[in-house]
Amino acid sequence: MSITVGLREFLILSAVLFALGLYGALSKKSAIMILMAVELMTNAVNIALLAMNRFLTPMLMTGQFFAAFIMVVSAAEIGLGLALVLALYRRTQTVEVDRIDRLKG
Repeated sequence: MSITVGLREFLILSAVLFALGLYGALSKKSAIMILMAVELMTNAVNIALLAMNRFLTPMLMTGQFFAAFIMVVSAAEIGLGLALVLALYRRTQTVEVDRIDRLKG
């Protein structure tokens, strides 16, 4: 018995992961959990890009280049986000976004 995985299955997986990430970003209170949810959404986009590249234009590597670019931007975003969370924690002693009233510069 042979099971084939096509474009539709990859896009469904990508949509489910993106929906889970969106739910996590909108429902969580912790800034770290929100950053993890955003990372999940960017990985869902990477899966969609790579699947489209593999099944629609396998000779071109545009999907792979975009996915690599998104990974680099995502790594920079996580680094900057964690630095902001650490600075926020030092100032307010919490990372819950509901408890942060005001940011002072």
